[in-house]
Amino acid sequence: MREAMFIKKNAEKWKTYQHQQTDSPDETAERFITLIDDLSYAKTFYPKSKVTRWINGIAASIYQNIYINKKEKYSRIFQFWKYELPVLFRKHHRVFLFTASLFILFVIIGYFSSMEDPVFVRAALGEDYVAATEKRIAEGDPFGVYSKSSSFDMFVRIAFNNIFVSFQVFIGGFTIGFYTLYLLWVNGLILGSFQYLFFSHGLGMKSILVIWIHGTIEISSIIIAGTAGFVLACGILFPGTFTRMESFKKGAKDAAKILLSLIPFFIIAAFLESYITRLMSNAFEKNNTGMPVWASVLILIASLFLITWYFIILPIRLSKRGKLLQQNNIVSRLNESNA
Repeated sequence: MREAMFIKKNAEKWKTYQHQQTDSPDETAERFITLIDDLSYAKTFYPKSKVTRWINGIAASIYQNIYINKKEKYSRIFQFWKYELPVLFRKHHRVFLFTASLFILFVIIGYFSSMEDPVFVRAALGEDYVAATEKRIAEGDPFGVYSKSSSFDMFVRIAFNNIFVSFQVFIGGFTIGFYTLYLLWVNGLILGSFQYLFFSHGLGMKSILVIWIHGTIEISSIIIAGTAGFVLACGILFPGTFTRMESFKKGAKDAAKILLSLIPFFIIAAFLESYITRLMSNAFEKNNTGMPVWASVLILIASLFLITWYFIILPIRLSKRGKLLQQNNIVSRLNESNA
């Protein structure tokens, strides 16, 4: 059968399956089996066609709905964090890569702009902040800002501020990504200038050991919030086979879930900055008290591994596992779900 005839014969059925959900388990099972048959045929005769990817997407959507909603001994919340969120984030890994690359580029621009023009540092960070930091450096207490206030007050303030910033970056998606891009640009330039300020005073490695105790999770979370903003923007700009409103709703739903996932990470980052970073900062004061360097390195590695595992490695593993289950255990899982 020619591809055009195959599409003409089945297009209305696929559109119905895609846009009109059913609450009947029997109907869901019948739809899924039909789609698997169509997908097998399409993969055999039109392996590189867009229609093959379309059918696969509809089948995957039905499969995930069955898998996520079948009875489990775990709570719904646990299932969300363990499976649903990583699988959802896997769909947007390309957007995540784009966002991360963009932010790193902005950081590099901020660093080298500060290197070429010292005035740029003061413009990016503020005259008062630079002056206060240079004063602390001259006094032998370069990171003293982390030990000047109550740990709990600092924790609450930082956690709230981080969540507020991430929410702004997410909301930027409603401007088809322009405000998200602007906020990433501003924060990237500030971070680059901030790091240059310490490297220019011979404190580069020390600043990494102190600031990135909390900065690893904090900055990674801002990048992921930017990803959520761009996912929302993509839902508006690139509807694909959906209507623009349906695409917007799906993009907004995915972006909101990604943003929600960041709350515990921002809380962890705020805790580290309020209670742990100050201990490491004391190690570089004149009296040389505080946390040992190896502990800082261990926290940095653990933080980087946490972000990498949860947002990169786990989504890829679950995605591969899901595809394997689709190929080998579809019928048995449908029977279990409908039993």
